[in-house]
Amino acid sequence: MQWHEVCAHPDLQNLPFKLELNEYGQIVMSPARVYHSILQGEIAALLKSQRSEGRVLTECAIHTHKGTKVADVAWASPAIFERIKQEIECSIAPDICIEILSSANTNREMEDKISLYFSRGAKEVWLCDPEGRITFHIPAEVLSQSVMFPGFPQQVVY
Repeated sequence: MQWHEVCAHPDLQNLPFKLELNEYGQIVMSPARVYHSILQGEIAALLKSQRSEGRVLTECAIHTHKGTKVADVAWASPAIFERIKQEIECSIAPDICIEILSSANTNREMEDKISLYFSRGAKEVWLCDPEGRITFHIPAEVLSQSVMFPGFPQQVVY
């Protein structure tokens, strides 16, 4: 299955799950809990409040060589946003891709997603745990703060 088919399929509309495609075109579903939605909204609002330029995206579909992955929150610079704004799935990753973790996520899965986002051009990948603690990743390194958003808190309180 291709991402445009997932988006167009009537039976897959309005599901209470995050949908992604794996490298075999199979649908992978993850249920979202309330804390996930709260953190997604808080992170998006903080990003928007810290920089007026660029765009905040939620549930951002990104084409990778291992299927379509969906960043929970992303931030795209004006130049990147212009390139992706009309696409069904992003051909290149936004500058920052953010994943909000659940107990179902494995370390291997997150390492894989980090690698995939960087391979598509992301400059930073952030992981947010269920308590709102964020780790900031650049290729081959974990930082104590974001390079692109140096004032972003290490923990989002909700």
